[in-house]
Amino acid sequence: MSRAEVSKFNISPEEDSSSYSSNSNDFNYPYPTKAPARSCVDRDPENQNFLLESNLGKKKYDIEYHPGTTSFGMSAFNLSNVIMGSGILGLSYAMANTGIILFVILLVVVTIFSLYSVHLLLKTANEGGSLLYEQLGMKAFGLAGKIAASGSITMQNIGAMSSYLYIVKYELPLVIKSFMNIEENTGEWYLNGDYLVVLVSIVFILPLSLLKNLGYLGYTSGLSLMCMVFFLIVVICKKSQILCPLVLEYDMMNSTLNGTLAHLATAARLHGTAQNMTNDEMCRPKYFVFNSQTVYAVPILTFSFVCHPAILPIYEELKGRSRRRMMNVSNVSFFAMFLMYLLAALFGYLTFYGNVEAELLHTYSAVLGADVIILIVRLAVLMAVTLTVPVVIFPIRTSITQLFCAEKEFNWLRHSLITVFVLAFTNVLVIFVPSIRDIFGFIGASAAAMLIFILPSAFYIKLVKKEPLKSVQKIGAILFLVSGMFVMIGSMTLIILDWIHNYASGGH
Repeated sequence: MSRAEVSKFNISPEEDSSSYSSNSNDFNYPYPTKAPARSCVDRDPENQNFLLESNLGKKKYDIEYHPGTTSFGMSAFNLSNVIMGSGILGLSYAMANTGIILFVILLVVVTIFSLYSVHLLLKTANEGGSLLYEQLGMKAFGLAGKIAASGSITMQNIGAMSSYLYIVKYELPLVIKSFMNIEENTGEWYLNGDYLVVLVSIVFILPLSLLKNLGYLGYTSGLSLMCMVFFLIVVICKKSQILCPLVLEYDMMNSTLNGTLAHLATAARLHGTAQNMTNDEMCRPKYFVFNSQTVYAVPILTFSFVCHPAILPIYEELKGRSRRRMMNVSNVSFFAMFLMYLLAALFGYLTFYGNVEAELLHTYSAVLGADVIILIVRLAVLMAVTLTVPVVIFPIRTSITQLFCAEKEFNWLRHSLITVFVLAFTNVLVIFVPSIRDIFGFIGASAAAMLIFILPSAFYIKLVKKEPLKSVQKIGAILFLVSGMFVMIGSMTLIILDWIHNYASGGH
């Protein structure tokens, strides 16, 4: 290779001291003025990757090189926005059914495991020569691996979208009723959540979802995060304004405001009737709790941290691309979300204790009614989840494209049809979904466990050849895989048993 050719890549010893060192920061190369002519796995600009051609005598990559265009800050916004979703609304419920100390332990463990999973995924992408989750599955286990990756990604993200749109369905009618000072629903279409979720999907979500470049959504991601920060501030402030002994009485008298007594019925079964509970018992924080609803805690936490389908697309578009830089993006995003999750769960729980519902905003509505600040929070959360849906659609569309037409040229018609189909299918699910808790639980125990624990570790074990099976890294990945299978099978079994028990007892 000539000196001129070598100088094109200009790999510093700090970034890549050896061919494929496990500690090297891969993919950190200046952008050539012209990409090398090479066949590409997928020419869809949304999915298109870049060609890494260092150490040409040792390894060839089968994906086309192109420079990233999204800054570190925008990438962190995008990743944080993917992590931060509707899951934050269920964390207080999880804490109420685990206790404060057990919840904190679970939150720390899930955060660390999620970051470790990102680390495995980025290393595997280097060794596998692809920034597409589905292609890594194909290289590792053939068509079965590709289908497993594609199915998990699609299932997880459709579940996430369903939970976001579920919030639109049930929160937007209440906001409209408050603005129009309507006390009773007389059947107007604009108070029907099914119609409203379809309208929001067509007017706001679809145009943003049709964009080809994920980086363009960095600005909406930043706005979405600001809305959730506002939600957190209000949750913290309301703790000092709501007196605990009054919560249950007021909640019972005004339960018609949110149209459900499901959680109160559950609370009565678990803790006894309100009349038999003293104020001290109702307002005393629990540190370790074990009951039939505790089984939802781990799936809810797992669901809240799933961002892995978006890791590689965000990595692909990161300016100054390197594995170290992407891990820094991940560290910043995960640490910020850890703090927000912990504070939201803690102050929400310490406000309502055992009476918190699976969706925190419902609890505030039941207690405060048409409170102006809560109304503004509802608008902020609605804006946040609405702006998050387009970001979540990107991995779904990538997965479907890779599964059925990976080698075809980009086509606007196909791009648009997939987007419309995904949105339409999700809307149908939302119209018939019974409870947001079931979404958190089922998706967190199945697809989320696959994407955080099982697939990254399995791909790493299979594709990273330079590390022997008995190495510390491989042993860690094997233990991670086993723990993921245990989490998935155990959580799914307990959730299904809870569904059977509730069905047999006449509840949901």
